[in-house]
Amino acid sequence: MMRVQMLGLCRFSYLGGRGFQVAHETLEERRAFLYHPERLARRWFWFETVTLPGLLAQTDPDFTLVLMTGPDLPEPWLSRLRELTEIMPQARLALVPPMEKHLDACLAAIAPHIEPGADVVGHFRQDDDDAVAVDYIRDARRDFAALRPLWERRRRLSCDYSRGLVLKAMRDGISVEPRMIYNAGAALTVYLPPDAQRSVMHFPHWKIGLSMPGVTMPGKAMFVRFLNHDNDSGAIGAGYRWEGDPAGWAGLLAERFRIDLEALDRAARDFGLPGADRPRWGL
Repeated sequence: MMRVQMLGLCRFSYLGGRGFQVAHETLEERRAFLYHPERLARRWFWFETVTLPGLLAQTDPDFTLVLMTGPDLPEPWLSRLRELTEIMPQARLALVPPMEKHLDACLAAIAPHIEPGADVVGHFRQDDDDAVAVDYIRDARRDFAALRPLWERRRRLSCDYSRGLVLKAMRDGISVEPRMIYNAGAALTVYLPPDAQRSVMHFPHWKIGLSMPGVTMPGKAMFVRFLNHDNDSGAIGAGYRWEGDPAGWAGLLAERFRIDLEALDRAARDFGLPGADRPRWGL
């Protein structure tokens, strides 16, 4: 039986060059932006409230999540990431000094955690304010069995779970929109051989079809895309709505992602932030 390692990369306010749509003239300007105390407090809150619950509740706990940040991440956030690795068996902390080439930095973070004995590595990008459903790891590993003949053609393949929810945090709380999004980033798996010398970040999700064949699995809600004041881009991506009952969003978020919509809505109101000043934020 083939061994499919599931390996995620989560960048938590990593300080480095390139790789970001919010541009800064100098590394010091970027450090001041990323490490601003109020911003880091919000980022941790979203991470703890939106991202972590679904990961901690995975029905298949056999995965690795690399938490990538800089060695000078301010306290208490660096200590909190260390503490997370102690209580979450799947978490690994990668402290990567600032590197000009972002892809090299991402590969440096994940390379020590690739299983050389795996037959396939299912790479996934886990942004620190998005979420995957509690059965994402199970399905990504199980579905590969059906996709294997296609993967063997090029030894590269993407699998996109395209049905999800877009949450938007504004001054008046959280809005929920059901969306089918093509290769949203969240719940997108890139299957590569263990010796590929690539991370999931080497294949930009919005144009991944240039790099490999892909399969879309649209059946059930598998991701939450969370738009908030601190997004790097905040663009939703190509897609369209799917029909659902708004009265059921809270239940769906709780069941599939372990997200408490009422608590999230209350926090968004308390933060009192507008949408981000980005060209395509929320579009």
